[in-house]
Amino acid sequence: MNIFLAQQNYLIGDFEGNLKKIITGVESVKKQHADLIVFSELSVCGYPPRDFLEFEDFIRQCEESIEKLKPYSKDMAILVGAPCRNPVPEGKDLFNAAWFLFDGKVQQIVHKTCLPTYDIFDEYRYFEPAFDWKIIEFKGKKLAVTICEDIWNLGDDPLYRICPMDKLMEQQPDVMINISASPFDYDQSEKRSAVIQANVQKYRLPMYYCNTVGSQTEMVFDGGSMIVDASGKVKKSLTLFKEEITGYDLNELVHTSSGPESPFIRTGKESPKNAVHLATGNMPALTMSQHSRLPYDPERHTDRIYDALVMSIHDYFYKMKFTRAIVGSSGGIDSAVALSLACAALGNENVHAVMMPSPFSSDHSVNDAVQLSKNLGNPYDIIPINEIYQSFLHTLKPQFHDLPFNVTEENIQARTRGNILMSLANKFSYILLNTSNKSELSTGYGTLYGDMAGGLSVLGDVYKTQMYALASYINRNKEIIPENILHKAPSAELRPDQKDSDSLPEYEVLDPVLYQYIEHRQGPQEIIAQGYEENLVKRILKLVNTNEYKRNQFCPIIRVSCKAFGAGRRVPIVGKYLS
Repeated sequence: MNIFLAQQNYLIGDFEGNLKKIITGVESVKKQHADLIVFSELSVCGYPPRDFLEFEDFIRQCEESIEKLKPYSKDMAILVGAPCRNPVPEGKDLFNAAWFLFDGKVQQIVHKTCLPTYDIFDEYRYFEPAFDWKIIEFKGKKLAVTICEDIWNLGDDPLYRICPMDKLMEQQPDVMINISASPFDYDQSEKRSAVIQANVQKYRLPMYYCNTVGSQTEMVFDGGSMIVDASGKVKKSLTLFKEEITGYDLNELVHTSSGPESPFIRTGKESPKNAVHLATGNMPALTMSQHSRLPYDPERHTDRIYDALVMSIHDYFYKMKFTRAIVGSSGGIDSAVALSLACAALGNENVHAVMMPSPFSSDHSVNDAVQLSKNLGNPYDIIPINEIYQSFLHTLKPQFHDLPFNVTEENIQARTRGNILMSLANKFSYILLNTSNKSELSTGYGTLYGDMAGGLSVLGDVYKTQMYALASYINRNKEIIPENILHKAPSAELRPDQKDSDSLPEYEVLDPVLYQYIEHRQGPQEIIAQGYEENLVKRILKLVNTNEYKRNQFCPIIRVSCKAFGAGRRVPIVGKYLS
């Protein structure tokens, strides 16, 4: 049986466009004598549809797409993701489902069992978990079809009470097929591979794993679909961050296992839940549990972060039908990286840089920003803000009562720049890309409606120390970001001789503490036990918690880590914990 995987990039709610893409995929593999083509989770409507699922019209259009797809299944089978209705009054009205089409008909519908409600996921808000489990019989083979999270319920502390593969194994399937919308983070590829290997080793079955690709606002999907034989060898691995369709004959996968019969099949009981090691290709041998406790390394998987950010910027603009971006270019590393990423995603000619020197800006900052734009070949303007800044001070002088210069005057400069950028964006239909990094957003080192303005946050999930690794990667073939930008001390340049270190711990110390607290939810005692000074840790954690009100008003952040600010991190604005 020749089974193909279609790793495609969908647009949420674009039923016509998604269906056209699915049909194109079907037609392309018919010429290769395919028996079955597999598409990703909720491919008909795009993932995650969120509250669109509460609209009857949205569900009706999903059903109409399935109806239109049926005729294309006359000569080969199609496995596609779409919501389906729950006929039972009790429970949620919908299932997250995999539709199996063949001979012009819906032959079977598989429901998702494990509905994640952690981090960025909120599936139990909309869907009912499966209450029956049946294999799909097709051309003499038994297919165990699962959906995304269904294969992640392994290990010593499973999140869900029911593991659907355990149920399906009672019917002695020949192969596992999983359709997914598994989001990217820079360690996800290894975690995903470990989970697939764990399933293959536990059940002694080959697996076809189909993941979606593309970006949906803040959520990034990297693909990474793969075909693994019964011995755990990866036979096909689809390219990260690209649309791709490939296939493999199931018969060649089933007969490659030289190991003993699965203990699960022999005894009818689950095999031990020990962590399963991954040792595939050039990947290091790591357990699934180890992946969640990797130490902070600002240079880890920089290439993946770069590819994810470029794809996300491109998809955001393409899917929203935007064409041009504007970036405030300060001569610092954050704006330099953001500008470089935007040019790579949208084309140099479509990214407008604006330098806005204040009375406290150094000459080299403007010169560095100009040189960056010359290296990139993007249009730029220089708009000094001193006149506007002085006008604000003059207007507010009676109310300020000659009080000394403080953060107020600094924020006036930042908000002046934000106003200029938004004015240009409104006038010329640009989208303002925000350049704040994760270290700044964590600690509140930014000005609401000033440097925190923007329609999309490019770097809000990238720590400052990771920024230098990204800059080096951008310069890997030639100098794009001027060397002076890489070596100067970080500064907002809003007062004389200002340095970031005047307000924050050095980033080399700050970022690892933030990483332990935000990504790994370690408390102050656990972080102090790692060797960090007690007062420093308490100060940093207090900064994070007391600045939630700023992040709550911030624009969407492209997610590249396992825990980004936004929908995946929900903490109170008003609270006493660690504040």
